[in-house]
Amino acid sequence: MKILVLNCGSSSIKYQLIEISAEADLKAKGLLDRIGLPTSELTHQVTGKDKYKLSQEVSDHQIGINLILKTLKDPVYGVIEDENEIVAVGHRVAHGGENFKTSALITEAVKRDIEKCIELAPLHNPANLKGILSIEAILPKVPQVAVFDTSFHQSMPNFSYLYAIPYEYYEKYKIRRYGFHGTSHKYVAQKACRYLGKDFDNINIITCHLGNGSSVAAIQKGKSVDTSMGFTPLEGLMMGTRSGDVDLGVLLFMAEKENLSIADTNAMFNKKSGVCGISGISFDMRDVEQAAENGNKRAQLALDMYAYRVKKYIGAYAAAMGGVDLIVFAGGIGENDRATRKRILDGLEFLGIQFDPERNTTRGKEAILTRPGSPVVSMVMPTNEELVIAIDTFNIVTNADFTI
Repeated sequence: MKILVLNCGSSSIKYQLIEISAEADLKAKGLLDRIGLPTSELTHQVTGKDKYKLSQEVSDHQIGINLILKTLKDPVYGVIEDENEIVAVGHRVAHGGENFKTSALITEAVKRDIEKCIELAPLHNPANLKGILSIEAILPKVPQVAVFDTSFHQSMPNFSYLYAIPYEYYEKYKIRRYGFHGTSHKYVAQKACRYLGKDFDNINIITCHLGNGSSVAAIQKGKSVDTSMGFTPLEGLMMGTRSGDVDLGVLLFMAEKENLSIADTNAMFNKKSGVCGISGISFDMRDVEQAAENGNKRAQLALDMYAYRVKKYIGAYAAAMGGVDLIVFAGGIGENDRATRKRILDGLEFLGIQFDPERNTTRGKEAILTRPGSPVVSMVMPTNEELVIAIDTFNIVTNADFTI
């Protein structure tokens, strides 16, 4: 059964075609970027083959999806003969609000609920909805499934997700902590448990999804009980260009001193802060680490701040759950940056983490980072959100229970 996975952004579409039978098999993947500009570019890759690139104007998402389908059927670069081979389409949807605790078959009611969440995710949900409507127009008989970034965290208790502001604003506007990266947190936690032979529903896990956007989740007996991102992805860890946790008084002070509008303030904390703002060099950790090695003190400060804040969340979540059994690293930084992992895990021996620097040389593949017999295990588990979307789509459409 071939499933097309779409992750539609405001000006881009990431996609994968995955076939699920006895196993999940990636057939092709790609990225259509710069939608709406004359210089749109499609990068397409069939598994085991070189990348294929195409530049042409793509004015909207529907035209973009048509181009993706055409490429998937191409006699040279494609992997299917007919688009009818695609049995279902799974969509990443950023925000499901309180309406969705699991992935959902897309119906008229589901589309309305996704639309209601646009005010909660104005940059993402409109694009996600465009992808859904485009598939409806192009492949009207193909079932679609929405997989929400927020759904895994809907198990958080109210004392975890509520802000200490007048309760009426939760009642009126649903202002609360929602959390994001839920698909990734759930996937790597479950996969790590299978790798280690542990029971996902009976241990305490802290997952660290570390990339340009970063978050930590506390998973207790199979349920997310806390996570670092909140009402928006701005809260929590220091990130590539996001500030993470900051005293709200700083926002008010800066807005007054610099005469900043709401839009200006939003841009400063979301796009000009974090690793980039502290280092003054880049949001890319590789560039910052290179600068630190060359003696740049602000680059080193950015690295120290980043690791310190992840470490604080690990300690806090271990306390909240009454202990931790497993700590998992995922995301571009978590999977590949051994120096950052070392900075985070050094000093956590009191939790029972016996970190092994010799095991920490791994990049981009699953590996245990702690010594044999360590009371708390830490490991790297590469994330694969597209695979989770494909499996959820398969299970919902077929009423099956396929697992990774």
